[in-house]
Amino acid sequence: MSPPPRVILLSDEHWARAGLRAELRERGVDAVGVRDVPEALAQARADASRGRVRALVIEQHGLADEVEAAMLPRVRTRLGDPPMILLAHATREAPAGPWDVVLRRPVSIGEVADALGRDARPNETPDQLGRHVPVRI
Repeated sequence: MSPPPRVILLSDEHWARAGLRAELRERGVDAVGVRDVPEALAQARADASRGRVRALVIEQHGLADEVEAAMLPRVRTRLGDPPMILLAHATREAPAGPWDVVLRRPVSIGEVADALGRDARPNETPDQLGRHVPVRI
């Protein structure tokens, strides 16, 4: 049996990571929470038996500074070029980045999970998964 799809959640807030991880795990996704960009980069060396990373979800406030934001293309490459979803502040401008989708706060945990769409569904082969991340909000 193949491993469940893996999604990395970057947020400096424990409860934001925990809530989204719980929702995704109920949907059959191996959700991994990280606090910052260097920790996300370390996931590139994580156990390959856990499956490939299908998406990277990033809280805007989880980006400590411009230096961390500048590391994101490298993180994306090391993780196998997964789609990137930014959870942006409601009132601040979203930082420039390699975002496939930008969701503005307020957004529910379910809406974030739904935005992952096909990339968060288990039991689909990689050739059935495109880079497009559909969003339903």
